Amino acid sequence: MSDKTILLVGTYDTKDDELTYLAETIRAQGGRVLSMDVSILGDPSKPADISKHEVAEAGGHSIREAIDSGDENIAMQIMAKGAAILAARAHADGRSDGVLVLGGTMGTDAALDICSALPLGVPKYIVSTVAFSPLIPPERLPADIQMILWAGGLYGLNSICKSSLSQAAGAVLGAARAVEAPPRGKPLIGMTSFGKTVLRYMVALKPELEKRGFEVAVFHATGMGGRAFESLAAEGRFAAVLDFAPQEVGNHLMGSSISAGADRMTAAGLSGTPQMVSIGCYDLVDFVGWQEVPSKLAGQETHAHNRLLSSVMMTAGQRREMARAMCAKLGTARGPTAFILPTQGGNEWDRAGGPLCDPEGLAVFVSEIRAQCPEAVRLIEVDAHINDTAFTETVLTVFDGWMAEGLVG
Repeated sequence: MSDKTILLVGTYDTKDDELTYLAETIRAQGGRVLSMDVSILGDPSKPADISKHEVAEAGGHSIREAIDSGDENIAMQIMAKGAAILAARAHADGRSDGVLVLGGTMGTDAALDICSALPLGVPKYIVSTVAFSPLIPPERLPADIQMILWAGGLYGLNSICKSSLSQAAGAVLGAARAVEAPPRGKPLIGMTSFGKTVLRYMVALKPELEKRGFEVAVFHATGMGGRAFESLAAEGRFAAVLDFAPQEVGNHLMGSSISAGADRMTAAGLSGTPQMVSIGCYDLVDFVGWQEVPSKLAGQETHAHNRLLSSVMMTAGQRREMARAMCAKLGTARGPTAFILPTQGGNEWDRAGGPLCDPEGLAVFVSEIRAQCPEAVRLIEVDAHINDTAFTETVLTVFDGWMAEGLVG
């Protein structure tokens, strides 16, 4: 038998049969269920463990106020706010080990808030009629969320939708049993990068930082990776940040859907976490490879990374915008901040003689960084490429200085 408890959330007035089936499936596998009702108008066939009245009150209102709003969107946002607060509280109190939320567009909207309220490492599953849909903006997806399409489940139980529901029930309980939650013992360094083909500094830095007693987590800066990175930085989970792949900043600036949100490259600074930043792939804008190039980038040189992902080379003017955006974000930092600026390039393709080499564009970017870098940010220029040994040696020198000053450790 399992002692794991799954928080099961949904509108019990309209999805009672489906939610009951999910609860029975979880219990049949030895799990426990903590039910939460986010209905507004109707009532469940049996009282939920957390009633809709409790949910509304946690959101600062009452069910009557939600009904009297006369707007289902406003009413559900009241419930979503309360449900998120209560979900976080249930986890913090040890009453739930994972969450499973069921819904259509209304339920999914609330589900995203609920799952976002829970820390990284808590199993989060959504059964949704719009799973994987472009209706869901990337910035609302928690970094470790799991979704399954609720096929054939708009109204009532049937053999098709039971397939999705039973998988979700087994998945969330299995995850709650198997998850190895991130410990808070050894100090953790957060680093951003891409694969070793284009950026290589992590290969040298990771073992060196581990020798100094740190754990290193490298985040793939392709949207969701950056969101996970920012989420942990906001929680203060990092002893220090080495944010060397800022491409998501440029993606967002240029309108790409491969975005980590408008707040990318701010969480570490606002939390006071010591941070180093650099320019890995600063000159490229990623976009979805099977879609057309965004109109803002039309006609610019494009590199197809694979069938999912392509990159557009920034113009000199766009690189100037990128430099300004990075410096503006660093200007909000409250902790020690160093900008390590390799003046010979920021990715393997832009080396002298490389396929994406653009000396003029690089010079414009470097000049703008010099002009816009905030006074409180320590700007360190390295006459080298980001993939050269001189870059990693400079990073380690700065890091060792921080350790000697007691800023990290």
